[in-house]
Amino acid sequence: MSLRVVILDVDGTLVDSNAAHAESWADVFRAFGYAVTSDQVRPLIGMGGDELIPRAVGVSKESPLGKAMNERRKQIFHDQYLPRLKPVPGSRPLLERMRQAGLRLVVATSAEAEELVPLLEVAQVSDLIDETTDAQAVAHSKPAPDLVEAALKQAGVAPDEAVFLGDTPYDLAAARKAGVPMIGVRSGGWDESALKGALAVYADPLDLLEHYELSPLAK
Repeated sequence: MSLRVVILDVDGTLVDSNAAHAESWADVFRAFGYAVTSDQVRPLIGMGGDELIPRAVGVSKESPLGKAMNERRKQIFHDQYLPRLKPVPGSRPLLERMRQAGLRLVVATSAEAEELVPLLEVAQVSDLIDETTDAQAVAHSKPAPDLVEAALKQAGVAPDEAVFLGDTPYDLAAARKAGVPMIGVRSGGWDESALKGALAVYADPLDLLEHYELSPLAK
């Protein structure tokens, strides 16, 4: 079947935010008495809080403590880090090119709903997105396939009619489990070895745009 839909990650893919997420989680863990640094959290960015909190500090997100941590992190991220964020180079032009090619754009992000709107505004792509799926809409965030499967259902397409654009090995794992091939970008801080198995890997959306006609998007 031909390509009809591009499923998009946001953090690290369209918005240069992975470091900010790591810092905000580390701020919260320290506030709750856990000696966790942003460098320790950074490799976990790309997962949702349901996966990240247990791995970082051994606390369930659904426990009272986990819920308190998650709420504090959202506040810290919104107040201290969100205002500093910038789009990853090429984000809007790439999505415009995809739309010109007749592709539908569906977001599948481990971010929560209230964070997604401002992140898409930072990326300057809100008006280009057809559908969104966030962490609160599914039982499990990446690396589980739930988000990708929900995006496929929203778009009404089969896995072989879609491609995923993401920046972390958790994106790759989620896409693979859902049967969707992935195009990787290194803009989130992961190198090509971490994205092994992707159809292709580019530096960032701008690099993909510059090689669009030779990329999997044009095949």
